Amino acid sequence: MPDQPVTNVLEALELTKEVSSPEGTLTILNDVSFTIREGESVAVVGPSGAGKSTLLALLAGLDLPTHGHVVLNGANLSELDEDGRALVRADSVGFVFQSFHLVPSLNALENVMLPLELAGYPDARKWARVIIQKVGLADRWSHYPAQLSGGEKQRVAIARAFATEPAVLFADEPTGNLDSRTGETIMELMFDLNKSSSTTLVLVTHDNNLAERCDRIIALDTGRLVRDTGAAA
Repeated sequence: MPDQPVTNVLEALELTKEVSSPEGTLTILNDVSFTIREGESVAVVGPSGAGKSTLLALLAGLDLPTHGHVVLNGANLSELDEDGRALVRADSVGFVFQSFHLVPSLNALENVMLPLELAGYPDARKWARVIIQKVGLADRWSHYPAQLSGGEKQRVAIARAFATEPAVLFADEPTGNLDSRTGETIMELMFDLNKSSSTTLVLVTHDNNLAERCDRIIALDTGRLVRDTGAAA
């Protein structure tokens, strides 16, 4: 059989982000370009202040660049208003953050059901139970965030992020609030879900060992792209 064509799910084209400050204009990102293929796992690395979180926000359409543009799953985000970008995020994006961002008044199952219900899934509860089981929380589904450990909260956050099978999952230091053993377990889970689905994983991390496990590393320094191990692929 012929090879399936490779699909680019993310394109960053000459991204520059500038902000005003008392000292004048600060350039947070400077002329950053790359493409990311469907199903890749990509680590974004660099020192503090390199522009990693800013890049993630631009790629996800949470912010707009000063120059350049992002194409996310076929949509040019710069051509859309905030409502349009929100629709693209709802359809194509999942998020996992360092601080979990669970809804405290909802139990684990209900937190996972939330994006499914917002997306109009008819069997939200049934599918949420399947995902909860996948992340190893079948016996904790009725617990509220305050009743869960840090690792369990992050498992719920990952289940919620993967529930709608997004085109891209953005993870910003997802193990930053966890001990090393729990963090390792959480990342095994994320890589397993990445491999078993077509969801692309874009991960901001300070952990070099974790970055090396990704298919590809994009390194930033003072807002510039200084290394891209997938650039010639």
